[in-house]
Amino acid sequence: MIKFNCAALPESLLESELFGHEKGAFTGAMGLRRGRFEEADGGTIFLDEVGELSLGVEAKLLRVLQERAFERVGGNKTGTVDIRIVAATNKDLTAMAARGNSARTSTFASTSFPCSCRRCATGAATSSLWPNISSSASPRRQARSSTGSPPRRLPCS
Repeated sequence: MIKFNCAALPESLLESELFGHEKGAFTGAMGLRRGRFEEADGGTIFLDEVGELSLGVEAKLLRVLQERAFERVGGNKTGTVDIRIVAATNKDLTAMAARGNSARTSTFASTSFPCSCRRCATGAATSSLWPNISSSASPRRQARSSTGSPPRRLPCS
């Protein structure tokens, strides 16, 4: 699993970290660099503090969510990934989108698999809420049971 804190980097570096960059894309880009989405291909990426993303980065993240496609900074070739995205934030993404402070990504992410964990604020352990994630099989194969039906929702309160 690849873990990434969206609030840890300035916006100028965030896009390069997530999507990668091509040689010469900006000053200091001496070679091709794979982004976090490419590193997570075939597995899972955890995006912490996703509510801190700018509207521009959110729009590009939405493309990854919907089409599993992206372009590196400074590139014109579209890459694809087979990944599971887990995102967390302490912000109300639906309210942010309603106020116009957030793009459709936040609404998509918050309604795809909403899980409100009130215990997080108290510091209580919440690891029991999350399923055991195996990186040995692709997310598309893991997402369905042997009957072909989607997985059940987690029992969140």
